[in-house]
Amino acid sequence: MIYLCGNFLNTMKIYNNILETIGNTPLVRLNALTKEVKATVLAKVETTNPGNSVKDRMALKMIEDAEASGILKPGGTIIEGTSGNTGMGLALACIIKGYKLICVLNDKQSKEKMDILRAVGAEVVVCPTAVDPTDPRSYYSVSKRLAADTPNSWYVNQYDNLSNRVAHYEQTGPEIWDQTDGKITHFVVGVGTGGTVSGTGKYLKEQNPNVKVWGIDTYGSVFKKYHETGIFDENEIYPYITEGIGEDILPKNVDFSVIDHFEKVTDKDAAVYTRKIAREEGIFVGNSAGSAIKGILQMKDQLTEDDVVVVLFHDHGSRYIGKMFNDDWMRERGFLDEDMKTAGELVAKHGDLPLVTLYGEELVSHAIDKMRKYSISQIPVMSGGEFVGSVDDNKVYQLLMDKPELKDTAVSSIMQAPLPIVVEDTPIDQVSRLINKETSAVLVELKNGNHHIVTRHDLISAIA
Repeated sequence: MIYLCGNFLNTMKIYNNILETIGNTPLVRLNALTKEVKATVLAKVETTNPGNSVKDRMALKMIEDAEASGILKPGGTIIEGTSGNTGMGLALACIIKGYKLICVLNDKQSKEKMDILRAVGAEVVVCPTAVDPTDPRSYYSVSKRLAADTPNSWYVNQYDNLSNRVAHYEQTGPEIWDQTDGKITHFVVGVGTGGTVSGTGKYLKEQNPNVKVWGIDTYGSVFKKYHETGIFDENEIYPYITEGIGEDILPKNVDFSVIDHFEKVTDKDAAVYTRKIAREEGIFVGNSAGSAIKGILQMKDQLTEDDVVVVLFHDHGSRYIGKMFNDDWMRERGFLDEDMKTAGELVAKHGDLPLVTLYGEELVSHAIDKMRKYSISQIPVMSGGEFVGSVDDNKVYQLLMDKPELKDTAVSSIMQAPLPIVVEDTPIDQVSRLINKETSAVLVELKNGNHHIVTRHDLISAIA
């Protein structure tokens, strides 16, 4: 950092480059979301880092340590498997220091994260999520292979690179201790690579051994069970949506001795509370923040009025615009709690799509093609502008199993009764009574004269 002075100028504080702005992030009191929590809850908002996430801290530390050790050489290529945020921190450092960067992401990461990495000059390689860590397609394996095949390259390996947690021991922990004047009683954070929870937690416990460290985990991750039993249970592993926390491996950066408790939070709760933080606290942060807040609420009975809880918010909400902050994305996964009361409200979520229909003279094979093309299971049949019948995939399947030649006959020869028609103001409970073993869907007539279909699946989604 440099200071410029002049005869008629005030002293100015100027940073030499963007990397010097990392750290010293604010601590903000939470009010609305934690009103039922007796303790004081403070958010360590890491979005003010230049890369908008806590990962800027460890990204720079890992690079500087690699430079000091001689592992990373001038003009080299840095390669890393990342959920996006570490990649951003690495990218900023690479720009300033003159390195190339290849980021390997899995396909569950948001498009925004991938686009941001490309915007700052990183090459992005995308790998499938639902594969074993040892699978050659996994982003762990691909990262290692690229590092082996690329001359003058360095594989960061944030999971096992202990400079990760050292960064938080040297920076994040001391900041929190100073900002709370040493009054912190609980530190809560989502656990992924383990660097933040382990480095920060170690520092805080060295200042006061009574500080509790709570790690937030997600369903589909191995952390909680391993911490409580010492068993790495592969049956705990399955794909999940929450980004940035949880793992199907045990990173060396996770110091389980520092963590007092792991709390699991569902994908839905993580997404819902990510939105709540923005709307109720005015803090626009990412997916793991929602997990962390819900985790605190799940454990609120363990907190008292004398407690001071610091929860770390990892990254910025702009990286999740196409996901948690998108109503359609939330609705498709059943995460959007909507109090739908009428048939019209039920079809509104697909009201922009045309109703797929058949004519009686079309062949059964045409009906099969349409079901396959549009991924639907029932189609109304029309004649002279009226609904005269319907075709259901179960019925078609049963008929073709007995007589395969029926696929070349007219739909009118195998169609079932027309689907019931209701107006858009019809209550959902009345619609549900029309759907039974024989009738798998109903048609909703809108006030503009158009029709849309309500299926058994639509009703289940509305009720669940």
